[in-house]
Amino acid sequence: MVEKLPDLLDTTAPPLILIVDDEARMRRFIRMNMELEGYQVIEADNGKKALNLIRQQMPELIVMDVMMPEMDGFETLRALREISTTPVILLTVKDDEEDKIHGLALGADDYVTKPFSPKELNGRVTAVLRRAQWPSPPPRTVLKIDERLSVDFNRHQVIVNGEQIELRPTEFRLLSQLIQNAGWVVSHDTLLAKVWGYGYEDETHYLRLYINYLRKKIEENPSKPEYILTERGTGYLFVDYKKKRP
Repeated sequence: MVEKLPDLLDTTAPPLILIVDDEARMRRFIRMNMELEGYQVIEADNGKKALNLIRQQMPELIVMDVMMPEMDGFETLRALREISTTPVILLTVKDDEEDKIHGLALGADDYVTKPFSPKELNGRVTAVLRRAQWPSPPPRTVLKIDERLSVDFNRHQVIVNGEQIELRPTEFRLLSQLIQNAGWVVSHDTLLAKVWGYGYEDETHYLRLYINYLRKKIEENPSKPEYILTERGTGYLFVDYKKKRP
């Protein structure tokens, strides 16, 4: 009997997870642990098959190895991001920050280094699925920061100079956390815990990368930000927009 999955998503069926790895033993290992947690699981042994399955079955999450022959995880991810925003956790034997940053820059949502324990992977899967959910909109659905920038909490967009800009779930959660604490410095640890989940306290490169993403989307000059400010060695601060108003 399959154990009932905790209520991570607003759906009656458990999330469908696609495992992509050229090693059959690794796929079996991950599948067994995911099914024990109550998830539905499908498999692909290469990137091309994975892309076909994604189009056909639309999984809620993809767990994909980087080191695969012919079409590696990075290439597959690059192709995937042209057609889908499905969350992706990359698996690698390399524990290299530059490698992680490359994967995140291509659109990965998380990274797990082999070898890993079932507990670690399950925790990352849970966290990524939670982040993929849009947060509930606050009573005030559109917040006007100034004449140039507004945030639409219903559509999960920012409006810059009248143009609607879509944000990925993690980007929106990060921006929401900063705006909720406007005028106050939010520490690296707090942002990582609130946006990515507990267990991410050391993943500061995730935070740096997503702050850069947000600045490119909302700042007039990302190299000289006016909204999201850096407090070196401490965290980030969203400008106190209330004080700017007459």
